[in-house]
Amino acid sequence: MKKVFAFHLFNDYSGSPKVLGQLLKGWVRNNLEVHLTTSLNQEGFLSNIDNVHYHSNPYTFQKNKLLRIFSLFYNQLWLMIKMWRKVNREDIIYINTILPFGAGVLGKLKGCRIIYHVHETSISPKIFKRFLFGILKWTATEVIYVSKYLADEEPLEKKQTILYNAIETEFLQKAKKHQKEESNLKNVLMVCSLKKYKGVDEFCQLARQSSAYQFRLVVNASPKQIAQYFEAQKLPNNLSIYPSQKDVHPFYQWADIVLNLSRPDMWVETFGLTAIEAMAYGLPVIVPPVGGIAELVENGNEGYKVDSRQSEKLQETLQYILNNEGVYQQLSQTTKRSILRFSEHTFIQQSLAVLT
Repeated sequence: MKKVFAFHLFNDYSGSPKVLGQLLKGWVRNNLEVHLTTSLNQEGFLSNIDNVHYHSNPYTFQKNKLLRIFSLFYNQLWLMIKMWRKVNREDIIYINTILPFGAGVLGKLKGCRIIYHVHETSISPKIFKRFLFGILKWTATEVIYVSKYLADEEPLEKKQTILYNAIETEFLQKAKKHQKEESNLKNVLMVCSLKKYKGVDEFCQLARQSSAYQFRLVVNASPKQIAQYFEAQKLPNNLSIYPSQKDVHPFYQWADIVLNLSRPDMWVETFGLTAIEAMAYGLPVIVPPVGGIAELVENGNEGYKVDSRQSEKLQETLQYILNNEGVYQQLSQTTKRSILRFSEHTFIQQSLAVLT
């Protein structure tokens, strides 16, 4: 039985662990022996996956950047020591994101085949990014990118595969049972990390400017972190903010449109899972005009591409979609067809082709 050792630094409810979780489940179903090393001191998409062999790492997220770097490097040293006797030359090392660089060093020293699944390019400071990509270039056998944009942005002289993320079959089936039919279009949703570069402030400003609509912001953060982030702001009455959610279906069922407002000057979305989750529900989207997420959307088909810093254009686009039922229905029908491009079955089969 082929043995795969997967490594992910921080287990939470964000995009990259969700993608890895889909892969792990698919590999197990296809009779691979799967081991996972990640932080298990909190719940996330990588928790409690059946038939996966877990190896917990001691990483915890630190607010202080210096402490965060120290925690990362300590964790990677720990990883190499703990996993040294468990990993053999014939095993596959699968590294999710470029942060668990210790797994790359471990695999290189052991002579393993090393596959990096690259999700990101916006890493700071630049010296840290150069270090991480330097380890990748030295250790990787091959690289998987989540979009063509990312492959072009971070070209490497390695065997390359572009593997678009997929919508979970279970998610899609549940979404199909809750397609909206009413024409009272007013509910605006964004699901993201609680970071300035994710366009959180732009979303709040849009809510202030658009009192006719209701806004919900679901962030990957605790209530305390939310309170700290917004303590100096007066939030509009038509905006509700929610902490990390295990189940986002109720929010998509409530929504009429889904936004991704990541600021291109601070963070370029290399894929954008919330866009295809919205498509599964037949919801139009507004996304940034650059990055991998822009590959998912054609203006006038699944939604529109708008730079969130252009607040007037953003507001006009939102009004154009929600105030014109004919336009809305056309966008909605296109998203329902487009989601077929991101089936989980195809995603898993493509990943297995890389592993074999």
